Amino acid sequence: MTGRLFGFTWNSIRFKLVFGLLVITLPTVAFLIYNNNYAIRVVHKQVAESNRNLITMYMEQIDSNLDNVDKYMTNLIVNDPDLQDMEYQASEQARILAKVRLDNRMKTDIANFQSIDSMFVYSVPNQELLEEFQGSESMQEREGIRSYIQKLTDNLRSEKASLNRTWYSEKINGEYYLFRVLQTSDSYVGAWLNIERLSVPLSLLNLGKDGISLFSTEEGEPMIHAGEVKEHNINLSRNMEGYYFSGDKISYLVLGQRSTKGDFRLVALIPNKQMLENLPYLKRIASMIPIAAVILVPVYLLLLRKMVLRPLNRIIVAMKRIGEGNLNTRIDPFPTSDEFLLVNETFNRMMQQVQELRINVYEEQLSKQKAELQHLQLQINPHFYMNALNIIYNLALVRNYELIQEMALNLVRYFRYMFRSNLTFVTVKDELEHVRNYIRIQELRFPDRLSFEIAAPEYLLAARIPPLVIQTFVENSIKHAIDSDVKVRISVRIKLEESESEPRLLISVQDTGKGFSKEVLEEIRAGNRIIDEQGEHIGIWNVQRRLGLLYPEKAYLLASNAVPSGALIEMLIPL
Repeated sequence: MTGRLFGFTWNSIRFKLVFGLLVITLPTVAFLIYNNNYAIRVVHKQVAESNRNLITMYMEQIDSNLDNVDKYMTNLIVNDPDLQDMEYQASEQARILAKVRLDNRMKTDIANFQSIDSMFVYSVPNQELLEEFQGSESMQEREGIRSYIQKLTDNLRSEKASLNRTWYSEKINGEYYLFRVLQTSDSYVGAWLNIERLSVPLSLLNLGKDGISLFSTEEGEPMIHAGEVKEHNINLSRNMEGYYFSGDKISYLVLGQRSTKGDFRLVALIPNKQMLENLPYLKRIASMIPIAAVILVPVYLLLLRKMVLRPLNRIIVAMKRIGEGNLNTRIDPFPTSDEFLLVNETFNRMMQQVQELRINVYEEQLSKQKAELQHLQLQINPHFYMNALNIIYNLALVRNYELIQEMALNLVRYFRYMFRSNLTFVTVKDELEHVRNYIRIQELRFPDRLSFEIAAPEYLLAARIPPLVIQTFVENSIKHAIDSDVKVRISVRIKLEESESEPRLLISVQDTGKGFSKEVLEEIRAGNRIIDEQGEHIGIWNVQRRLGLLYPEKAYLLASNAVPSGALIEMLIPL
């Protein structure tokens, strides 16, 4: 550890990992991000400008053609005598001759306007429609247009609609058309064209293999290629002064040019993926990245293995051996980073100390725990001893010597069990025999006021439990539940509970007395000693403490009131 930088030593593993990672990745990532973004922006801008010039030029050509048609129709209205004769000629023969001359002239002139499909003149007084076609329309299409023109002129005459002053789009029988209508005093002169046929020359726009060119309304409704626009969810309603990207499955660059002669736009859709295929430098960089990764990644992995993985593996192997009980395990010295040298040295020193202290500390803890358990168990004996003497005294007052003899024999059995209960565990069978003996003592004290029931399966009688955990709660029920007038029933039930990760004994003690008060329940659930006007009651706290020492976080004691009355104690003890 000779040099330091930003608080790290030169030989620090943190410095080596961080510095190595930054040196390798940051310049590469920064260059790739900058290069990619710059190249993509340049390509987008160049493609957008190039194609905008194309569609602007094409739209100007379309607008020029439409303007020529406008001029022709305006000249027809202003200067054509035959149109005026059709309106004002009194003679029917003169009107028919004017109609024929006008029809011949329109038939000749329409050939000069290849961008439109039809011209028409509608005479309002005579309700005659004079029209000429380029020849590419079907009869069904012509009939649909005639119906629309008839409806339009009727609406204009009845002032249900206003005359549009520009070329406007109209959807008829599922197809879009552009219309231009001019009005004289008693006639309408107009022209129309099919958007689908107008878009045929759009194929000359080189938008790439998957590029799309189309016409749309001012509101962004596609007039052609509506299926592709809907499939890719492309938004055509935004402002097209610049360009933007839209589309779900495929991202398209969207740019357009508005017509100066009508309410429609020419739109170009260019797939973003297709534009990026034209980046030769990006391709070269992309092809170099795997080669660089093949070279740099193994080198860095070898360094990582030498600096981190091998030292960590030595520590892991040593920890596994210690986990198997081999406290003599040590990590042999070897050249490595400062952090691992410190860890290895501290580990070896710590294991030496653990090996020396482990047995002494463990035995000291066991001795302390055993002493506390014995103290807790012996706390119960004087309490019952005083009750037993009181029972014998009461029997002596009534001179019932047979009951005194039986009582003395039961007390002998009781105290014999108490003296051996300094052991940590007893069998369920022995504990229940002790409880029965204790109940008999209480029956002698309270004749005809106490009944008792024990239910425990035979296969659980050999299970081992802490002594006096059942007798304590039976004693508590007798002490607090027996009333001078009401007979109390106490039941003890033991069964196997297998719902948890390990089998446990469920021991329940229930009486038919008054049950616990709210304050007492709160103290029991909080694990506190119960103190009232009669003094301190340590029985329940004593059992809780012993269970906590013998089964840390594995045994539980639950106190509640039974239905319809009485106290209920439930204990879950690991089997």
